[in-house]
Formats: sequence, structure tokens, C-alpha cells
Amino acid sequence: MSDNIPAHAKERLKGLRHSTSSAGVFTSDFSVNEFLLVRKAGFEPIGLCVGTCVYHVGIQYGSWGRNQELDVLSKAMYHARELAMSRMRAEASAMGADGIVGVKLTIKRLEFDEHLLEFMAIGTGVIHGAGRKGFRAHDGGPFTSDLTGQDFWSLLHAGYRPVEMVMGSCVYHVAHRGMLAGISTVGRNVELENYTSAMYEAREIAIERMQAEASAAKAEGVVGVDIYEGSHAWKSHVIEFFAIGTAVLPLDQEIAPEKIADPIMVLSVND
Repeated sequence: MSDNIPAHAKERLKGLRHSTSSAGVFTSDFSVNEFLLVRKAGFEPIGLCVGTCVYHVGIQYGSWGRNQELDVLSKAMYHARELAMSRMRAEASAMGADGIVGVKLTIKRLEFDEHLLEFMAIGTGVIHGAGRKGFRAHDGGPFTSDLTGQDFWSLLHAGYRPVEMVMGSCVYHVAHRGMLAGISTVGRNVELENYTSAMYEAREIAIERMQAEASAAKAEGVVGVDIYEGSHAWKSHVIEFFAIGTAVLPLDQEIAPEKIADPIMVLSVND
């Protein structure tokens, strides 16, 4: 995978500092609290891992009066994110990281071409100070997690570990309402069942695909799930639902609930 890393990125990776290399510096997007808690969990930050993909998303039209998934667009959005994620993991492998914590996935439309989207994945590569085994994704590569440093520490403290980020995408065309249907609801409190059904169905597809990824990773469950919605400047009535979370496994075969440490309430004094 390291062959796909740009030359300047390789030079940056050479200058990183970790337990087996006292020269150089580490880089991270952790806050101070996150950094300290990740260190307390026995992990050492090495450096920022970045993956990017500029993607031309194709065109697909939905039937004007029909609710339907636009599978060409769904596959494009998923594939582009996968490319960005795989390149981020390639950097983590090149720096010898066991995993990546605090991963953020972003999308932006490029100003010089309205048909192009840039997908970027970024997080902090970490290595276990004692070389602890088991902290790997199901494919043997670095684990990935969108958990904050605090949540990462809490998860490990409770006897669980992150396996990998799992996600599901669905781009959906919401059927238009006819003129008569629009007139019939003027001035009335009434549910628009067509819209309700479309939004419900699209979210369920995204969540189902995320769940399938977790099953394929042999995970016990998914924590920190978020569902994002965006139109990405597509035509009206086209929307993407994107579900993402961190798949987890217990460190031991079975964890008794009474052995899980009580959570600690922390009140932030920051604005």
C-alpha cells in the first residue's frame, strides 16, 4: 500500500517520533485531554494519517413521481470514501501504527469544477507502547476508529477495543408530489406520507449496510453511530444518507457487566 503514498508524504513520515524512534516529532489532531488519555490507555501517537480522493460522481436520474435509490450514486459515494480511507490506512501502515484514532471523513465540492467532490479521511496514528497484540482490524491492517481520545480510553478501560470504522451510504430520490396532492394539503396539518416513507427507507438502507460491514468484521456491535444527510448540490429531491460508527469487540471472550468500571462524569469549563 505504501507505493501509493506521495513522495512528500513519505518524507513527512520519516520525521515522525515514537517509542522505537527517539528522533523527530509526533503530530496529531488530538486536544490536550485526548492526547493525555490516549497515552494513559497505553498508546502513543505517532503522526497524522491522511487520505484523499478527488472523484467525479456520475449522473443518474430518478423517476419524477417515484421513491427509489439511485444506486449509481450510492456506489460512487461509497467507493470514493473507501479510496480516501485506504490511503489513510496506507500512511498508518507506513509509519508502523497499530491503528488510527479520531478519524474524520469530510466532503467538499471543488470550486474549479462543480462536478468534482474531494473526499478526505484524517486521523492520528497510534502504537501500543508494550506491543500489545490484538489491536488490528479484521484484515490484519491498522484498526480505525472515529472515537474521540476520551471515548477511546473509556472503551479500553471497560474491556472493549475498536476493530474498524464501518459505514453505509444510500443516495435516494424522493418522489415529487403532484399538483393535486399539493393543493389538497394547503392550510392543513397533515403528514406527507410519501416523504416520510422515502426518508425512512433511505435511512434504513444506510444503517443496514453499516450493520453488514460490522458483521463482516466479526464485531460484537457498533458504537458512536452518526447519520449524516447531504444533497452535495445535486438536483432537488436527491439526498444522501450516510451512517458511520466504530465496530467493537471485547478484549476477553466475555465481559461481566459488573466488572465494567463506572463512567466518570466530567463537566467541561470550556466555552
